[in-house]
Amino acid sequence: MRRLTDPRLLEVFMQRLGEMPAGGRVYFTGGATALLFGWRATTIDVDLMVEGEVERLLQEFPRLKEELQMNVELASPAEFIPELPGWRHRSLFIARHGQVDFYHYDPYAQALAKLERGHAMDLTDVREMISRGLVDPREALRLFGEIEPVLYRYPAIDPVSFRRRVEEILAAPPA
Repeated sequence: MRRLTDPRLLEVFMQRLGEMPAGGRVYFTGGATALLFGWRATTIDVDLMVEGEVERLLQEFPRLKEELQMNVELASPAEFIPELPGWRHRSLFIARHGQVDFYHYDPYAQALAKLERGHAMDLTDVREMISRGLVDPREALRLFGEIEPVLYRYPAIDPVSFRRRVEEILAAPPA
């Protein structure tokens, strides 16, 4: 059984991945973002996306997962909702270890993907992103409008309920 990941373990993971003679970018999403910003103490999975020397970086994951006893999953918001235009520019730099740069995947994409899924923890995460200034509700609504015409490419999404949830959460006054 793998253990829960806390900020310290996530930092060890980043340092160890940075020791590799490979370069690239690692984009954290979900629980890893919540850990590093401090609104969660632990996460079950570290969800991430890799760019650059992908094969070399991916080859390290099984060893690191086993050695550190942590769950690492390849996942990004673009697997669940259409890719938001300009997401790389909105991704937030975390640190550089060796030749690997670590980022938080675009908070707007994370928020919209969480709204689409709609679990209680996801909605809490979105509210935290808003309250911490990571997501401006008006900009999130605008970005939703940009992807809404292509939601048909994601058959698992119910566009009507997705829009309703986006409007309910993003139009609500801050708590």
